[in-house]
Amino acid sequence: MAVKIRLTRMGAKGKPFYRIVAADTSSPRDGKFLEILGNYDPRKDPPEIFVKEDLLKSWLAKGAKPTLTVSQLLAKKGISARA
Repeated sequence: MAVKIRLTRMGAKGKPFYRIVAADTSSPRDGKFLEILGNYDPRKDPPEIFVKEDLLKSWLAKGAKPTLTVSQLLAKKGISARA
């Protein structure tokens, strides 16, 4: 089972916020996930990024790969996307 760390969309129409989750690559964007690792709210100024670093590092150590968007968000937060 290949695992990706990616965003899943939440919120009402026109008012999105996102969860950072660990999910199987075969599950849909807003479908089943393994664990919630944080939140991203682009509507706040500046955009708010919250990450549970201990959980993120454990998933990275297990071989999970972050998507491009998630890796860019982690870089803004100052967290290395490497295991």
